[in-house]
Amino acid sequence: MEPVLKTRERKRETDRRAGIIEIAHAAFLADGYAATSMSAIAARLGGSKGTLYNYFPSKEDLFVAVIETRCEEIMAFIYEVELEGGDFAQALNRLGRRFLGFALGEEAIATYRLVTAESGRFPEVGRALYERGFQRGIARLAAYFERAVEQGHLRAGDLRRAAEQFFDLCKSGLHHRRLWNVSPMAGEEEIAAHVGGAVETFLAAYAAAD
Repeated sequence: MEPVLKTRERKRETDRRAGIIEIAHAAFLADGYAATSMSAIAARLGGSKGTLYNYFPSKEDLFVAVIETRCEEIMAFIYEVELEGGDFAQALNRLGRRFLGFALGEEAIATYRLVTAESGRFPEVGRALYERGFQRGIARLAAYFERAVEQGHLRAGDLRRAAEQFFDLCKSGLHHRRLWNVSPMAGEEEIAAHVGGAVETFLAAYAAAD
């Protein structure tokens, strides 16, 4: 019975931690990083601040956990597509469409605005998104590009830079217009056309010679 009880206890702890992160994310988006206190988050949870500190020793630690959790969810969704085998350009198009659809979504845009607004005064906010999100996404795509080099799809080179440029090409134009509230969320056809152009440009620069 003891292992079963321990498993249940770990699940309760995991669920409790996930609940804290969910509520904290909503609080940060609603009120900003600076204006959100651990006391306010504890009040939203309906528990004591002491309980909150048992899971996260500081607001910075909690914010990092929020960013890390969201970025892991995003990467799990983006890289759920089949990348190995088949047509390489089609695989890049599928990956790019998933990435851009997520990047233009309400929650992603709100988080990006939050980090941009707060990182001047609180560098830890920008560092959390850069290290726990952006850098991990680049590393994962670069690893896929390494396999693409081995399979003869891409030429060898600085694959981390290639990964950065692929994501930048996918976002170019559309992301800024969405971020600055110039245009609404793009539809599937617009996203597909935009990513298609990005893939063509990327392959023109990085595709292996025939």
